[in-house]
Amino acid sequence: MTTSLDESLSFFKDKISECIRLKKSISVTTHIDCDGLASGSIITKALIRAGANCTVRTSKEFSQGVIDSLKTNSRDFHIVTDLGGGFANNLDQSLGEEWIILDHHQILQYEHDNPRVINAWKYGIDGGTEICAGGMAYLAAMSLDEKNSDLSALAVVAALGDRQDQGERKSFTSKNFEIANTAKDLGLLDIDLDLLLVGRETRSLPEALAFTSQPFIEGLTWNRDTCLSLLNSSGIQLKDGGRWRVPAELNEDEKRTIIEEISKFTTGKNATEIMSELIGYTYTFPREDRRSFLRDGREFSTMLNSCGRISKSGVGMAICMGDRAKILDEGERILSEYRKLIKEYMNVLTNERWRISENQNCIMVNGEGIVPETMTGTISSLIAGSPKNSGKIVILRTKGEGNTIKFSSRKSFGCKSPINLSELMKTGAEKFDGIGGGHNAAAGAKITKDKLNDFLDYLDVNVINLSS
Repeated sequence: MTTSLDESLSFFKDKISECIRLKKSISVTTHIDCDGLASGSIITKALIRAGANCTVRTSKEFSQGVIDSLKTNSRDFHIVTDLGGGFANNLDQSLGEEWIILDHHQILQYEHDNPRVINAWKYGIDGGTEICAGGMAYLAAMSLDEKNSDLSALAVVAALGDRQDQGERKSFTSKNFEIANTAKDLGLLDIDLDLLLVGRETRSLPEALAFTSQPFIEGLTWNRDTCLSLLNSSGIQLKDGGRWRVPAELNEDEKRTIIEEISKFTTGKNATEIMSELIGYTYTFPREDRRSFLRDGREFSTMLNSCGRISKSGVGMAICMGDRAKILDEGERILSEYRKLIKEYMNVLTNERWRISENQNCIMVNGEGIVPETMTGTISSLIAGSPKNSGKIVILRTKGEGNTIKFSSRKSFGCKSPINLSELMKTGAEKFDGIGGGHNAAAGAKITKDKLNDFLDYLDVNVINLSS
């Protein structure tokens, strides 16, 4: 029988206290994306503060191979964050009772009854919008010691990284709302209504406007020259001396002027939606330096994603753990490289139209040879964010390691499809001996290349040609 969240957190506290008392070593395994790096850092910091002997590692996915490596890594107890859904039985068989999962992805019913699976869905919490792995790790950290309330700030970054700011005007709801308010009450976070441009603290105004892709603004997004021309004609001061101004430095009149200029590019049925998306809640960490990519919560989350996606997870973890020395320069370099790669991939997909097929329900994108496996989620999200793809499901595929094919699926803005992407990807992948899962509106799968045509046929029946 499923226990309550409080009971599960008490169970977690007892297991960790036992490990510390018996001097057992603990390993933390977490995902490579923002939520993974943040949740892994939260629980690792809490363990260190509690006096535990622990190590942390990252993994781009969870599999029996990962479990086998845990079994042989000489650690006594294992914590998995932002990974592990569907593997409870495998973990029981390999590790006995010496493991716990802290996660928020949808799970099978039998896992609800396993006390070692501490997953949001078990407690009636929507893991897709109301709490992420970072939030679950934060609650677990708080069960160890309420002094860990300062880790609420990292949980906010994690939620932003998983795009759980799904309330009105990009606000948080449920547990995320509570966690964000804890950070605010501690003076760690400022929450304000503002103009939502990318790189609020670091990007020049023309670049911030050009690289704002959610919402995607035809004629402006990815077009810096046009954005520069728009801003010049608006009369807004773009430089302070020889330095470009950033969005966080705009006053209220300047923000209104920019909104008026942008509105000229948003004619048509999506104009109102696009303009409403440009105003929303921002999440600022006032104790971080001005013009730092760590000061704005969304930019912080993008930096963490960039570290994981280009195999530099250690840098992201170090920053989450509090390193503010030379590692920040490396983080900034990684973020710049990540943004450059995204632009390159999107340009290729836009120019090579044969890679994209679509109908009224779905957009299928072939990223093989272009998009690396670790970037499928990022690129599919960007494609889903374009107004021209509104209402559709986006499915991107690319080559994975070991003769595999990786799929990433997303519901675009305004998509009303009843299809649960987590169930779609999990059921389909398992049908062809692969793995899959995720959330209702965002999920992934991996199959072997020899099953590709069969899997595409499955998608054809269950998504592409499904009646709206």
